Amino acid sequence: MSRPGSTATETFVTHRNLLFTIAYEMLASAADAEDVLQETWIKWIGVDLATVQDRRAYLVRITTRQSLMRLRALGRRKESYVGPWLPEPLLTAPDVAEDVELADSVSMAMLLVLETLGPTERAVFVLREVFDLDYDEIAEAVGKTSAAVRQIAHRARGHVAARRPRGSVSPTDTRDAVAAFQRAIDTGDIQGLLDRLAPDVVFLGDGGGIKQAALQPIMGSNAVAALLAAALPRIGRELSAEPVSINGFPALVLRLDGEIDTVIAIHVDDGLITGLYSVRNPEKLSRMARETVLHR
Repeated sequence: MSRPGSTATETFVTHRNLLFTIAYEMLASAADAEDVLQETWIKWIGVDLATVQDRRAYLVRITTRQSLMRLRALGRRKESYVGPWLPEPLLTAPDVAEDVELADSVSMAMLLVLETLGPTERAVFVLREVFDLDYDEIAEAVGKTSAAVRQIAHRARGHVAARRPRGSVSPTDTRDAVAAFQRAIDTGDIQGLLDRLAPDVVFLGDGGGIKQAALQPIMGSNAVAALLAAALPRIGRELSAEPVSINGFPALVLRLDGEIDTVIAIHVDDGLITGLYSVRNPEKLSRMARETVLHR
């Protein structure tokens, strides 16, 4: 028979990747998700396991409640953030893209949509739409009645549907766009990239006040094209570009003297680039040294 402590540890380790994925989808920050997992572990080892019927559900409940508390604190922190705030990018294994729903839910574009939800709405949406938990289980996690959770889920679905990326997202289209971006950096010929810009493309740069980045969103193909025409020649001279998988989709890492300088995620709708997300804040690049396992 296993010792109680080892049983608690084994259960936590078994579900750790799931718990991290839930926390990350709610917080869009790997550092904060890791803190939530530490808090979850501390609470978990104090639980009398003999009283727990469904250990996975119990761990999800702790993680959700800890994430909700941290999400509310993060909201206050983001109010004073310098420039646009972007999710913390994750270096993910290519097989994340094989789970289409998971990859879509952790894409930069979708995480930005989730940022427009309130904390409880976000928790309900993530647990229901991404992880397919039943309403009673979600109700336990967020401290609401099942009826209230159904209403929140309906409202959140409508909110996300009105704001989510409009077309089909294809890893192949994204990979082609990344290749065009890399060619523009390597050769200086940017026309092939500019031809892929959607009329309403948006560029967001996150330097966090630490690294130079655009302090406002840059919107529209003409404005984004002008930015790229000015920036890409310098990037080609000073930085090297490497294709990687970020949050389940092809992306680029730019390195300066071998060190990661920028992560560029690209969102493609129906073959055209609608979103360019440039993360330069070094505090958000610490997870780029190793792949992060995401799990539903």
